[in-house]
Amino acid sequence: MSAYKQKFENYKNALKKLNEGLKRLEYEDDLLRDGIIQRFEFTFEIAWKTLKAIFEDEGLIGLNSPKTVLREAFSAGIIRNEELWLSMLRDRNSTTHIYSEEMAKKICLNIEEKYTETLNNLMLEIERRKFD
Repeated sequence: MSAYKQKFENYKNALKKLNEGLKRLEYEDDLLRDGIIQRFEFTFEIAWKTLKAIFEDEGLIGLNSPKTVLREAFSAGIIRNEELWLSMLRDRNSTTHIYSEEMAKKICLNIEEKYTETLNNLMLEIERRKFD
């Protein structure tokens, strides 16, 4: 199995777990909320690395940071809202370095209301682009 196909399988599995977690989300349960944030971090990380692997499979090398990969994905039409993806990157970076209850609630709300739909759309776009 090629690198991007394996990464894509990992991405779909991580996204499935994130979607399952969101079905159980209760904002006042800090363990559930923290679990959602952790699943988001993992899913986002696999998302940009999957995109990087796709670009490498297509012969584009040298994209080594999430920001450069996201900008290339936007240029290639794989992602539609570059600013939303950069917002996801900022939230992902915030959760790994600083913890506050209010920030966790805000990021979890972003995950639920904006990010998960975008991550699901990426899965569909990759399937359409690479497997049709």
